[in-house]
Amino acid sequence: MFPIRCFTCGKVISRYWEEYKQRVKDGEKPGKILDDLGIERYCCRRIFLTHVETIDILSRYG
Repeated sequence: MFPIRCFTCGKVISRYWEEYKQRVKDGEKPGKILDDLGIERYCCRRIFLTHVETIDILSRYG
């Protein structure tokens, strides 16, 4: 589950997650995608670049 807000600054970032995920899947560079989406703060970018969808992994065991 992707966080709704940035842990550090509180900016709402969840609305960008689906588009980011799709564009990465299509082969675009993550840094360029974040620039296009207007995600400029390092704290927000960190969440996008390091997020792992653990719900998909854990749902197999539930």
